[in-house]
Amino acid sequence: MAPECEVGVKLLVTGGAGFIGTNFVKKVLNGTYKNISKLVVLDALTYAGAISNFSKNELAGFEFHKGDIRDSGLVNKIVPNVDTIINFAAESHVDRSIQGSDTFVDTNVLGVNVLLNASLRHKVERYFQVSTDEVYGSIDSGSWDETCALHPNSPYSATKASADLLILAFNKTYGLNTVISRCSNNFGPYQHPEKLIPKLITSAIIGDDLPIYGDGLNIRDWLYVEDHCDALNGLLLNGQPGEIYNVGGGTELTNLEVVHSVLNHFPNSNSQIKYVQDRLGHDQRYSVAVTKISNLIDFRPSRSFENFISSTIKWYLDNESWWKSRK
Repeated sequence: MAPECEVGVKLLVTGGAGFIGTNFVKKVLNGTYKNISKLVVLDALTYAGAISNFSKNELAGFEFHKGDIRDSGLVNKIVPNVDTIINFAAESHVDRSIQGSDTFVDTNVLGVNVLLNASLRHKVERYFQVSTDEVYGSIDSGSWDETCALHPNSPYSATKASADLLILAFNKTYGLNTVISRCSNNFGPYQHPEKLIPKLITSAIIGDDLPIYGDGLNIRDWLYVEDHCDALNGLLLNGQPGEIYNVGGGTELTNLEVVHSVLNHFPNSNSQIKYVQDRLGHDQRYSVAVTKISNLIDFRPSRSFENFISSTIKWYLDNESWWKSRK
């Protein structure tokens, strides 16, 4: 058993101005994660990230660098000042990866390689990779555990799987202390409206049709972003070197069920479900077993999916200017 990370972790959060990264950083800043004493954020501020996600008071609570994880010179200037890296930085939208894979390979694979080499060079104590359940591919029944083979079916998931394998190799070959988490579909505040749930919510708010791929029966396991962040910090503290941990929300729903859940909150909306041509290579179902992480930390969803949907809808209603500029 590796010892728990000591209080006073000097943490570099890459992709810290994106969706999950923003929520994680905010929880550090509000004192939820008291094990972190220094916070450094690196983000390229692409279309999916915004420093404006943070208030002036919040910005005063961390050191920010605008830049790309592929920039070896910049990364090697920052890493000597931290002892732990958590990597949220990624191109993550499947549709965009189908339209063109180059940026996904560059960021999700080559960028991770830069971070790993910097971690070795500067002897970081832990490298933590935030991965995805999509690396496993589609599963008809049952749930993947961490020993299952990888069968990614989109350029996005293939690049995330490639990064996972590279990280495991750095652990095995060089002894780098690495931990990988593989999460199910996230939702919550600050998620770009290109993703399913915020797309549905924002479309319902303005009365647009709600687009659904194919027959709408593809199944995903939904995880609220703040629950995910809590799990990640638990793994930062207690995750074992070289190990992989699935993080799931325990709520499997068809896309059609998600649409109806959102529409139930907009009884006066003019929005209607619009079936569109199915995504190329669309995985039918994702499901992860969470026994391993549950045996390690106290991990379980803090509220119901419906409760989280309600609070997420309220956030988008209250922050119309944030998403209208992105939609």
